[in-house]
Amino acid sequence: MKFLGLLLTSFAELTNIVLEVYMYLIFVAALLSWVRPDPYNPLVRIIRQLTEPVFSYARRLLPRALNNVGLDLSPMVVLFAIILLRNVLVRLLFEMGLELRAG
Repeated sequence: MKFLGLLLTSFAELTNIVLEVYMYLIFVAALLSWVRPDPYNPLVRIIRQLTEPVFSYARRLLPRALNNVGLDLSPMVVLFAIILLRNVLVRLLFEMGLELRAG
C-alpha cells in the first residue's frame, strides 16, 4: 500500500505542476491577445494551439449574452476551473496518497 500511496502523491504533484504551467500559458495567451503578435511566429502558434481548444470549449459554456460584450471571458473561466481542480482534485489525491503511505 505504501507504493500505491507514493504513486498517488507523485501523480498529484505532477498534476499540480502541469496545471500551474498551463495557468502561466493562459496568462501569456491573454496578454498576446491584447498586442496582436505575428500569427506566423512559431511560439505564438504553439501557445494558440495549446490554449484555443480549451478557450473555445469555455466560450460554449458561457451564456451568449456574455459572448457579445466584446471581451473574451474564456481565459478567466479556464483559470477558475484550473484553480478549482488544483484546490479540490490535487489536494484530494495528495491526501489520499499520504493516508495510503501512512497506513
